[in-house]
Amino acid sequence: MNAHPGVFTEDSATPVVRRVALSHLSIELGHLYMDDFRAGGERLREHFRRVLPWVRTAEQACADEVHRGRPRISTCFLVDDYFTRFGTPAEVVRALVSAAQDAGLTIDYVARESGCASADGVDLATLVRQHLVAEPPEGDNGGRPATAVSGWLSNGQRGGPGPAAAMAAPRPWQPPRQSAVQNHSIFVDIELWNGPDGGVLWSCPFLAAVWQLQRLGLIRHLGEPVAEPRPGSADDLADDWDRMPAVVRLNPRAAPFRAYRTFSALDARFLPIELAVRTILGQVAVDAAVAAQVRERAEGEGLTLPDEVVDRIRYAFL
Repeated sequence: MNAHPGVFTEDSATPVVRRVALSHLSIELGHLYMDDFRAGGERLREHFRRVLPWVRTAEQACADEVHRGRPRISTCFLVDDYFTRFGTPAEVVRALVSAAQDAGLTIDYVARESGCASADGVDLATLVRQHLVAEPPEGDNGGRPATAVSGWLSNGQRGGPGPAAAMAAPRPWQPPRQSAVQNHSIFVDIELWNGPDGGVLWSCPFLAAVWQLQRLGLIRHLGEPVAEPRPGSADDLADDWDRMPAVVRLNPRAAPFRAYRTFSALDARFLPIELAVRTILGQVAVDAAVAAQVRERAEGEGLTLPDEVVDRIRYAFL
């Protein structure tokens, strides 16, 4: 019998964790909004021209860290079809591929943001939500609902009146305070989802956190990976976003989609979102068997991965 904190399972009931192919580095070539696409091909080409030097820098840094064989590096691009849908998959992907090629870049994989919410019949966002371990701040009196109820996650204690004993007058206002504070607090309070009864609208930071976990090869459902890349091209993509696979491998010679580390080249407007992403990932309990499997495979290649997931993620904000 296996024992985990609060959970006991028979050995025969524990699913086998299937391995996934891993590159050394996954490079995200950007994330654009509908207005960027509507601005035309020159806007897209300008984006990739700005990204190019950072991609080359990330590739060189990866090569310097890999001491056995050639570095395996793949590129990807996430299309927002969750909050706003525009054009058809073929139209959008063709425009992206063409603009990237003009700038000297190749998009190996293209993914749908909706695929971070649900893919292959698996409620992916809920799966990650179930692995959130939000720690109550010091002195918490239960006045704030748990994350699983409220849909809000923070990195500390909210501001407001201080806790008071029963029948006592409220205490003076207290400022918010970060849990792991160094000199001064940087308090973050993040809405993970909202929506009417019977429906959930996941927030952009939460879906971006799922996206990072996918790229790092740290998500499994009953031991199986979710949203395995499927081969395709811009010309044979479906006209309906819902019929497009969550992840499409555009380059048949591409290194694996998932990787030990990720690098994202993003516009500066995404900085607040990525701060939220890092806060969320700091409170996600990755399955121990999956985490150990990835770490052991890295060690087998002479690589040492940071224990914290967020320390495997790198950025360039343009």
